[in-house]
Amino acid sequence: MTDNIPPRDDEANRLSRRLQRYAQVGTNVGGVAAGMATRYVLGLALDREKNATALASALGGLKGPLMKVAQLLSTIPDALPPEYAEELAKLQMHAPPMGWVFVKRRMAAELGPDWESRFIEFSREAAASASLGQVHKARAPDGAELACKLQYPDMQSAVEADLNQLGFVLAIHKRMDPAIDTSEIAAEISARLREELDYELEGRHMSLYGQIFDKDALIRVPGIRPELSTKRLLTMDWLEGGRLLDYKTRGQEERNQITRAMFRAWWHPFSHFGVIHGDPHLGNYSIFEEDGRAAGINLLDYGCVRTFAPRFVGGVIDLYHGILRDDRALIVHAYETWGFRGLSNELIDVLNLWAKFIYGPLLDNRTRRIAEGVSPSQYGRREAFLVHKGLKEKGPVKVPREFVFMDRAAIGLGGVFLHLDAEMNFYELFNETIHDFNLDEVAARQAKAFGETGVPLPE
Repeated sequence: MTDNIPPRDDEANRLSRRLQRYAQVGTNVGGVAAGMATRYVLGLALDREKNATALASALGGLKGPLMKVAQLLSTIPDALPPEYAEELAKLQMHAPPMGWVFVKRRMAAELGPDWESRFIEFSREAAASASLGQVHKARAPDGAELACKLQYPDMQSAVEADLNQLGFVLAIHKRMDPAIDTSEIAAEISARLREELDYELEGRHMSLYGQIFDKDALIRVPGIRPELSTKRLLTMDWLEGGRLLDYKTRGQEERNQITRAMFRAWWHPFSHFGVIHGDPHLGNYSIFEEDGRAAGINLLDYGCVRTFAPRFVGGVIDLYHGILRDDRALIVHAYETWGFRGLSNELIDVLNLWAKFIYGPLLDNRTRRIAEGVSPSQYGRREAFLVHKGLKEKGPVKVPREFVFMDRAAIGLGGVFLHLDAEMNFYELFNETIHDFNLDEVAARQAKAFGETGVPLPE
């Protein structure tokens, strides 16, 4: 009987479903916010550690988009108080997978009632699950192994409700600790999270990266199967590979090889095409081997890709050179190119604390670890505290939208390199990547590659 149920559009942004999500999120988060606001109005002391635990507990019962928001905010200095960041960083994004009945209904809605005839095999069990969807392994009629990424039902409603409730979280910090203006951060998170719902766009991003790394021995990108893909179903080649963390005990050269590939996978597209893979989560990489040794990475999941105008790319490289040469005028020019406005000398000094941390390994011409004596979960925490303190004294400052995913990726990559205990000359790696940088050539590459793959040009 179940098989005869006609497919329905589970993604309609129904008011009733959104209201259910509002109630669930709003009750949990709003209750914490209300309690804090009451104490603030009454002039009572705020126990930030206790409130942070309560907020994380409220969020921890919810899976889906809000988890991505919470973990992203935990990586941005002073977007939330340190106590909040520490608690939110512990949250997990893994949602329980949909059962087979729901999978069949969703697949029928995307490919039609005869969808199973388009595969030789289709696994009933999800191979992986995350916050917005899950992946099933399948086999095409030509025998190729495929990965079918299927979006959970009602994600559009969940995203819109969660983004609305994001205001609760940011409002807490704005009232209690306004060292940073998070308005642009909220706008950026909202735009990127809505993009993640569009699997057709993700497919175009995947095609773009496939073109960029077509002949690269270090990086493999899955090919897309457009005839088996829709706005909420993305079917691609299955790339066989090992879990990244399983290589922590391999020899130094293998760990360095993985690091070399990851570094290139991030910095080459940015410096040559103005695009970044903005979600350096451990699950978004797998390792392929040659002759029993780690040879490179499979770069997976293109839902969180951020494109930049060439001038912004130039600003990032100008900031690097400004710090390297201690050129104050170039540093100021770079920050203005990034979108910072009205910066005093004191605020510039505070921002430089963070910039020198992010760029630090790239400024040091020697073989080294990404950081010494720091665990992956604590990477950047001490520097974030110093920035927070400086902004409290010299701020507030409005963080431009473009900063958000640049920062997230830098912190995420640093954490992965710490996991691998890599020892590299990051200065040489970076300067090899940017040695031929030219703004006009970046614009030309963008126009060609984006046009061929259908990726919208950045504004």
